[in-house]
Amino acid sequence: MKKESKQVDADKIAPGMDDDFELNQRASQEEIEKGDSTKVVTLSYDEVDPS
Repeated sequence: MKKESKQVDADKIAPGMDDDFELNQRASQEEIEKGDSTKVVTLSYDEVDPS
């Protein structure tokens, strides 16, 4: 029986990649149908009243 590693690699972006431009592009219908797309979620922490 093969043991699976519990270690998870952190997500990585290629060096020199323009994050805002690349990650905000929509996948074409062809890319979606081929499964060559990734859902991207952007989280933003906005603290209105610092404590």
